[in-house]
Amino acid sequence: MRSVIRALGGLTAVTALVVGTAVTATAAPESRPAAVEWAACPETTEVECGTLRLPIDWNSPRGAKFDLAVARRKAADPAKRIGVLLINPGGPGVSGVNFAFDAAWWFGPDVLDRFDIIGFDPRGVARSSGVTCDPALLAARPGRPTTAAEFDALGRYNRRLAADCRARTGPLYDHLDTSAVIDDMDALRKSLGEKKINFWGASFGTSLGQQYAERYGDKVRAMSLDSVMDRSLTTSRFNETQAAAAEDSFGEFVKWCDRDERCALHGQDVRKYWSGLLAKADRGEVVDPREPTRRITAAELVHFAFDMLYYPDWAPLAEQMISLELTRPQPVPVAFQPAFCQDWQFRVRSYPEYAALVRRANQVAPSLRGGMLGLYAISGCVGLPDATNPQRRVDLSDSPKILLSNSLHDPSTSYEWAVGANRQNRNKTVLLTYEGWGHVTYYHSTCMSGASDKYLVDLTLPAAGTRCAAVDPTVFAAKASTTARLSRG
Repeated sequence: MRSVIRALGGLTAVTALVVGTAVTATAAPESRPAAVEWAACPETTEVECGTLRLPIDWNSPRGAKFDLAVARRKAADPAKRIGVLLINPGGPGVSGVNFAFDAAWWFGPDVLDRFDIIGFDPRGVARSSGVTCDPALLAARPGRPTTAAEFDALGRYNRRLAADCRARTGPLYDHLDTSAVIDDMDALRKSLGEKKINFWGASFGTSLGQQYAERYGDKVRAMSLDSVMDRSLTTSRFNETQAAAAEDSFGEFVKWCDRDERCALHGQDVRKYWSGLLAKADRGEVVDPREPTRRITAAELVHFAFDMLYYPDWAPLAEQMISLELTRPQPVPVAFQPAFCQDWQFRVRSYPEYAALVRRANQVAPSLRGGMLGLYAISGCVGLPDATNPQRRVDLSDSPKILLSNSLHDPSTSYEWAVGANRQNRNKTVLLTYEGWGHVTYYHSTCMSGASDKYLVDLTLPAAGTRCAAVDPTVFAAKASTTARLSRG
């Protein structure tokens, strides 16, 4: 869910969230926006950068504006150019401009030859008037409440954080939902002079893609969505299925340790070792070897393990469980909370309701103490106003067929979510299954990336029910550990 690759795309270690009240967006006006004035990006001369001036509130198109940051990597073979490929790595809150910088490393030559790769920072992200908050307040986020008083305090904290971020960010803060972002995307399409776009999105970016295809289906040529969000999920199903996905991924790590001598814990009872480590952390007995005065908490251990399951980096996970020289997880983008909570009506109103969700998550994911991403996202919306773009079943009846891809063992976007999204629009989607592990399938297997590339280039979809065999994750570990940071999600 985080590009956060981890996301929900991704989260990655989970850090900060924020949200406010927004106005439901309407379709963008048909007049063509001014063309982007391109210039070489300061970061790399291989990519052009520019901005597009757009309304903060699409219901008031003549009102206040913000600058949408855009990057373009031109098709390597202009004679073969098909059009533009908009890309989104997830989050919410991850930079699509940065993703465009790395596109030559990520996508295959067939795609790079034929498409102008267009990355953009969604409103409120990075260069597009990025959400700004008090760092000290972000760092003070409470843990999971265990009493009614702590639950009430969490709600007060979320409201205080939202007020602080709103004051520092300005009016755009209340207009970060995906409904507004897809209007920005269509304005970008018009600015580029394209009748139709192609789109590749990962993790939370798949939610963006689905909603664009629902509203602007006639403007889509091809759309490949990797690690799929299901916009029909209730709070309880989101909580339970995300926890189950995390537990399943941890179980796959344990199986690998049992069978592979490369695991530093091979020959040991990994679950017993892990539960013992968590118990020691609970007692304050786990010391950071790099900072002997600092105690490592059980929550930090769980966050670390969840982070490592994204790639997955099984060998380093086992080694660092022994050494305790933990890789520091990346923080969640600051824009995660406002964007997520404006998009999902997860509003737990009382401590008993919250406690029931925690109990169920713990039942489903005992190894990871309820998982991380699901309860983290839900907790971040406690006490906030209702979502302005609440989840519901997406109707893709007006779009061309869309390719959905997902790992069987994805710790973030549950395989069940991809199955659900495919089932709800069976005549408009094809689900391609990777029988392996990790979040975002494209870089895990040439079978997966090849199928996506072939579809984007010549619109040939794999047959329904197609599955790609699992590949030893250590083969792609180096690539994955870098790539995953693009799309947590």
